[in-house]
Amino acid sequence: MFKKVAFIGAGSMAEALISGMIQTSFLQKEQIFVTNKNNQERLDRLSERYKIQCSQDKADVLTDADVIVLSMKPYDVKVAIDAVKDYFQPHQLVVSVVAGVSTDAVSALIGYETPVVRAMPNTSASIGYSATAITKGQSATRDHLNKVESLFKTIGTTAIVAEEDMHTVTGISGSGPAYFYYMVEAMEKAAVEFGLEPDIAKDLITQTVIGAGEMLKHSGESAATLRENITSPNGTTQAGLETLAQHDFQNMMMACVKSATERSIELGGENKNETGTKEF
Repeated sequence: MFKKVAFIGAGSMAEALISGMIQTSFLQKEQIFVTNKNNQERLDRLSERYKIQCSQDKADVLTDADVIVLSMKPYDVKVAIDAVKDYFQPHQLVVSVVAGVSTDAVSALIGYETPVVRAMPNTSASIGYSATAITKGQSATRDHLNKVESLFKTIGTTAIVAEEDMHTVTGISGSGPAYFYYMVEAMEKAAVEFGLEPDIAKDLITQTVIGAGEMLKHSGESAATLRENITSPNGTTQAGLETLAQHDFQNMMMACVKSATERSIELGGENKNETGTKEF
């Protein structure tokens, strides 16, 4: 489907995508090209680890690419595109995984109407478990959307959403793994404090998280029902949940998602000032 995929940006998200695509054999290492602003050391590490083509020669990386993946930080997007847009070709499909930046904004930065598909994966892509939301820009066709969906399906599950929902997606599934890691950190600290060996605590908590995820995925029950099913009156689970409720846990999590979503909107506004586009 794709002969050559070029990445602009070589950070953790780019590496997660590259790792996932190679592990699932969707792409061969010879098909993946990467460039970044000026961090040759980072490119060398990726080249050594994955045997992919990494270079500061922007023309070589982008020429004849079927797909160009924008994977830089939001505040770098204008400078990054300005540095390479002369090498873009109208037939190329641009896939943006830049948080907060709309498809219209990307097209405006490139300087002409080009098919742009925006995706919001998460770093679980590196092991094939990303939750990725996808939306298409005005110049992209359903065929473009299908091709991008097939690409991201190699690294997890996908959902096609309206572009106005992408900020919320960023706050939930884009940033979501970090919320769970933060919770696990706290559970591990509590387990060790009460006498468990760190390795045993980690193994038990990790499997608990995996099991809960599998139950959510396969049981057909809502999260509320699953919670109620294991909460016996006056039992240990109820005691723990009551403490979470006393600390307003649900509202804290809602506020967490709200803050991340609002930050995504802010990032769009910051880039709007740079590009002059109407919205992100």
